[in-house]
Amino acid sequence: MLKALADEHRLAILLTLAEGPRSVVELMGELGISQTLVSHHLKALRECRLVSVTPKGRSNVYSMCCGAVAEPVRYLAGIAVAAQAANEQGA
Repeated sequence: MLKALADEHRLAILLTLAEGPRSVVELMGELGISQTLVSHHLKALRECRLVSVTPKGRSNVYSMCCGAVAEPVRYLAGIAVAAQAANEQGA
């Protein structure tokens, strides 16, 4: 599970889904990444059981597997952002 969270795009997807369910199109628009890349990362997150998918018409809506995961994801994201900022200042 932590390996899945190590990717910046997957973490961004999870942080977005922590705010509420989204379709692939919505994730593309909010994150500025291609449909192929969003789908690739969603597959990895589904395999780790971090997100679930619900068919809705001709598309799918993705959400976090459970609300209990949202807060730890936000916490880990905060640590990652702080580490990256410290690394950039030291460079």
